[in-house]
Amino acid sequence: MPSGQFIYQTTLLRLSVTPRFHFISGLPRSGSTLLAGILRQNPLFHAAMSSPVAGLLNGALEQMGAHSESYSFFDDAKRKRICKALFEAYYADKQQSVIFDTNRQWTARMHQLVELFDDFRMICCVRNPAWIMDSFETIYRKNPFDYSRMFNPATRNTVYSRCEALISAGGSVGSAWTALKEAYYGEFSDRLLLIDYDLLTQHPTRTLELIYQFIDEPVFDHDFNYVDYDENEFDQTLGVKGLHTVKKKVEFKTRRSILPPDLFVKYQEMDFWQDNTGSSASIIAAKKPTVSSEK
Repeated sequence: MPSGQFIYQTTLLRLSVTPRFHFISGLPRSGSTLLAGILRQNPLFHAAMSSPVAGLLNGALEQMGAHSESYSFFDDAKRKRICKALFEAYYADKQQSVIFDTNRQWTARMHQLVELFDDFRMICCVRNPAWIMDSFETIYRKNPFDYSRMFNPATRNTVYSRCEALISAGGSVGSAWTALKEAYYGEFSDRLLLIDYDLLTQHPTRTLELIYQFIDEPVFDHDFNYVDYDENEFDQTLGVKGLHTVKKKVEFKTRRSILPPDLFVKYQEMDFWQDNTGSSASIIAAKKPTVSSEK
């Protein structure tokens, strides 16, 4: 067989294989962009920062729901086909055999995903909420003359109002925290793997081995000294420089929190996943130490 024909047929074979879908979710400022940057080193994997697919799916269901005048045109089977087609259309240009779609709200949509995908797994990046708040505040102070879309004039005033906005039900942290809690105690929690940010940065090799085991894929030799991934353009549109910038080397660094001590104490006990009673989720996290505001 001529080499050109062989390459052509091989390409067609790859394109004809339906990719396997997994999901990255969890809490903000907890390593999801870093994890995507690591996973995308594997040529068989596609992974990136948060995608619009969850929003597209929700929008389509709203248009097909009972509040829409088009409701009578759809039954459950047709809604399901359209939702599945959104994934297929969005990732039609990707040739990788494994797709990781990232969105912090996927944990609140487990009941939909189990109907769309037979064998998906969800990797949830977590971190002690006190350090999540500290990370957001650090980013905020690094951009002192650039008022981002993260806060409005009323919530931007002090570190207390900024933290309160983040942890509110509709805030970046609060909405992700409640969605994760829903999945963690839900009936599909066995599909979850929670990964603590500290362990990912302290022991990346072992953590990735456990991830590959969880998703049932052969282990790939990742380079943790050079993770090449950033989303500067997206961060610029938010007015938050560095929000999704990944450091080239995966490493853990200790530092002192910049939060007032009372705020740190307020949020440090919100790491509910330290107690696995009532959940079948798998967890990669260290036993909870005596928490201080130094790290």
